[in-house]
Amino acid sequence: MTSLSRLSRRALILVASVLACLLLGACQDRDGASRTPAATAASRQPIPSTPRAQLKDELETTSDHIIGISYPTGLARYPGLAAEAQRYATQARQQVLDAVKQRPPKAGDGPYELSLEFKLKHESPTMVVLAVDGSAYTGGAHGTPLIQRWVWLPPRNRRLTAADLFPQPSSWERIAGDVRTQLHAELEQRLDADKVAPGERAAAIKSASALIEGGTEPDPSDFAVFEPVLDGDGKIMALRFIVPPYQVGTYADGMRTVELPAARLVQDVAPAYRPLFEATG
Repeated sequence: MTSLSRLSRRALILVASVLACLLLGACQDRDGASRTPAATAASRQPIPSTPRAQLKDELETTSDHIIGISYPTGLARYPGLAAEAQRYATQARQQVLDAVKQRPPKAGDGPYELSLEFKLKHESPTMVVLAVDGSAYTGGAHGTPLIQRWVWLPPRNRRLTAADLFPQPSSWERIAGDVRTQLHAELEQRLDADKVAPGERAAAIKSASALIEGGTEPDPSDFAVFEPVLDGDGKIMALRFIVPPYQVGTYADGMRTVELPAARLVQDVAPAYRPLFEATG
């Protein structure tokens, strides 16, 4: 056998080996037994962050509606929080516009309105508090108050809810009881200040008590609107629960607030969030 023949045979063997490896690799990939470097690299790509909301103040005036929405400077620093604020405003805006479309012809109660003012009430590396206070008018004697609070945790890039803070049902029994006690005490004080006659007083207490009990069920949904009261070090020294009109009273009663001290609450706070509260000894 000549040198040329031996060389040709070696070349054929080499080509066959390469083809076998390529076919084996293709089969393994189809069966999920191996992955190409490109696929592995793709699996390691970071999860996309929250897209930045395009916050822009709005002032829209027509013969049918007036819409005013304002955002605070600096909110865009927290894209997740900004997106939630924008979502809230968009939904409120759409509800007013839908009401305009369904409005009876020749209604004589003026243009429908939406007013929302967002404010940053606290900013720190560990916690941001955003508030919105406004109203929507879509006919009738008066508008509907729009009140919301967001407690945002930048290190976790998420909102802290009442249900997060107090995950145990027994905690809500205590919180609801404390809130009711304060609301009942305020009711008694108002009746005393107004010098209501005994007969009328009994009727007023009975009616108001039913509203208070119905709006303070031991459930986080009845206490979803809250904001922290902070000390000089940015630690929570109390929680202020905000009760919108109608929840525990009439429209004339307005928004109500009840503060519960950290010392009363911290035993029920989920362990992951206790560092947010001031030391209670």
